Amino acid sequence: MRHLPVRMARWSARHAGRAIAGWFAFVVLCLVAGIALGTNEATTKDFWVGEAGRAEATATEGGLERSPTERIMIRARSGELDMAAAGAAAQDVTERMRDLPEVESVAAPVRSKDGEVLLVSVVLNGPELKGKKNVVPLLEQTAAVGTDHPDLVVEETGSPAISKGVNDQRDEDLALSERISLPVTVITLLIVFGSVIMAGVPLLLALSSIAAAIGLSMVASHVMPDAGVGTNLILLIGLAVGVDYTLFYLKREREERARAGGRLGPEALVELAAATAGRAIVISGLAVIVSTATLYLATDVIFSSLATGTILVVAVAVASSLTVLPALLVVIGRRADRLAPRRAARRAGRGKPVRAGKPETGRVFDALLRPARTRPALTLCLSVLVMLGLTVPALGLKLIDPGKDTFSRDIPAMRVYDRLTGSFPELFVTHEVVTRSTPEQAAQVKRALEDLGRRAQADPLFASAPEEAESTKDETDAKDAQDAKDAKGPEAPANPRTAAISEPTVRTSADGRISVLELSVPHPAPSAEAIESLTRLRQDHIPATVGQLSGVETAVSGDVARGRDYVSHESDKLPLVLGFLLLMTFLMTVWAFRSVVLGAIGVVLNLLSAGASLGLLVLVFQGTWAEGLLAFDSLGAIASRVPLFLVVILFGLSMDYQVFVVSRIQEARQNGMSAREAVLEGINRSAKVVTSAAIVMVTVFGAFVALHLTEMKQMGFCLAVAVLLDAVVIRLMVLPSVLLLLGERAWWPARRPGRTVRAQEPAAAGSPAEVG
Repeated sequence: MRHLPVRMARWSARHAGRAIAGWFAFVVLCLVAGIALGTNEATTKDFWVGEAGRAEATATEGGLERSPTERIMIRARSGELDMAAAGAAAQDVTERMRDLPEVESVAAPVRSKDGEVLLVSVVLNGPELKGKKNVVPLLEQTAAVGTDHPDLVVEETGSPAISKGVNDQRDEDLALSERISLPVTVITLLIVFGSVIMAGVPLLLALSSIAAAIGLSMVASHVMPDAGVGTNLILLIGLAVGVDYTLFYLKREREERARAGGRLGPEALVELAAATAGRAIVISGLAVIVSTATLYLATDVIFSSLATGTILVVAVAVASSLTVLPALLVVIGRRADRLAPRRAARRAGRGKPVRAGKPETGRVFDALLRPARTRPALTLCLSVLVMLGLTVPALGLKLIDPGKDTFSRDIPAMRVYDRLTGSFPELFVTHEVVTRSTPEQAAQVKRALEDLGRRAQADPLFASAPEEAESTKDETDAKDAQDAKDAKGPEAPANPRTAAISEPTVRTSADGRISVLELSVPHPAPSAEAIESLTRLRQDHIPATVGQLSGVETAVSGDVARGRDYVSHESDKLPLVLGFLLLMTFLMTVWAFRSVVLGAIGVVLNLLSAGASLGLLVLVFQGTWAEGLLAFDSLGAIASRVPLFLVVILFGLSMDYQVFVVSRIQEARQNGMSAREAVLEGINRSAKVVTSAAIVMVTVFGAFVALHLTEMKQMGFCLAVAVLLDAVVIRLMVLPSVLLLLGERAWWPARRPGRTVRAQEPAAAGSPAEVG
């Protein structure tokens, strides 16, 4: 491992043209392979979790799975609804939809209780997840009906339309985040390097790494299905680590160039940089990959997709830093050497001295480091107390699985959804009770499920009681009759009767083994009432009815059940993932630096930064005080996927800084400095580059706070805050304070190394691997 980066850099430096051409050929090959194979998208069954997953698997086995359904609402543009005109529009919708190959069936129109809305329900062909792709022709036909009936508002919503709207919004948001993060990244790199060419190198390699990783992820999806989130994470992580790894390598090469004072050629300088920064990049990349791989332990298709995307883009970013980056630096270095005499002559002619020397820490970094340098014990105590104080709000963490009720109202289908549930509240939530029995028990099971339906409707948490529905039905029948009498025109259809759309119904498979009961709940999925209705159904109503039958398996699914079971599944997996994460972080640090103490320090520091960032996440997003500031509607909880994902990613990214900072300290120690001198030297030399890298990461992650999806806002905010805290508080205050207080004990059980002669003279250029 120690010599591999040097050997790769040496080959690339000596064959720069072939290395550059080979890299871009590799990127093109990855893209071509990915496009040729396509993406193997996760199917509905890949998302099944817990009891809800078992229920859906059983229903699918009996051919009773949930179908994607769209709802077309017809209402007056102003004033009362003309039922004759609405009926004609409904007939137009029905005929148009039935002609579409994407449509399985169209239900008869249903009128709302207030008589102001006519609703047509359309069931799409295919599985539930395909709905967002198949819904486009339906939306087009709905728009056409609206154009043909200008006095009416004809609008469409449903899970497929909402999913399509969310995807479209996510694409727009990602484009926005790129427009924010890319310019700031370029400006940061220009400030760091003062050169357009040198600033363009990290960005070029990051973008090419992202392109290659996207192609590879499409190939990998045929082994692990893609849940539709991998590409988003590749863009997010790829830009951050791609720029960071290149930045560390470039800064080290420039240091070696300044130290050599023109006595070494570009090839030797690249090898010197590879011996130190190259090795650190490999260790850092491996740490991120190993940390992220713990997400596979969650046994969840979404986390598996996130892990695969992260691992691929980090691996490709590391490869680019070890192969094409040395080649590019040699090409740029040769050009700089050719232009150096001319530049020196120009500077001399202006009376300016030729700049040379070692990098400066700067006043800002010197001020940040002064507390740890002068009073390490006090700095350590105060810094840790601040981080622990920020962690406290995390103790009140509440998790929620965000469903469609939580999506942005900037999505047109969501605004229609609000109007739909206002007129038909029974469409908020549907619980699906699924049973499996022998065919001989089919009749008995059906009676028990019908009894369950009656008990549920008598429960205030569920839909209206039967007598209320019947009373409403009689009243609206009279109104419908009067409307039909007043309707004008010979083509006016019979008015639909007002009725509950989701009355308890029992469906049974052809073989009589599997039955499904659908129960509606007039409350949104995230509400306490909807959650309580699920609890009461599982714990009270089912045991009192179908639960009394021996040999009958029963499970509940639906929007609420999916979310609750998903949160429960993640909570159960969290200790396992966190345990392995802590263990792997410890082992990776011990392996990299041969120090048990540093391994323990790394784990504690990572926990501090993760805990503080989660505490700030809860403080900002679980309450309502920051809604106007960050433009979001509080869920009163944190999206269930966010904490587990963030802890894993944050541990990996924190290892980035840990490896680069401690590597510089270790190098100074190997060059004969005392423990105190090595800490100060290592921190001084890494502070500016680590902070510059942090600015890039904070910008990339922070741009996600401007997005619409609350879950993405939470992820971006937490990642940005964590990186900022880690780079400033942990790496500039806590870490140096701990290492200064521990001295040589920080490196136990490794022995103090003998002095290593720096390979900075031209004569030593042939053996750069001895450095660090």
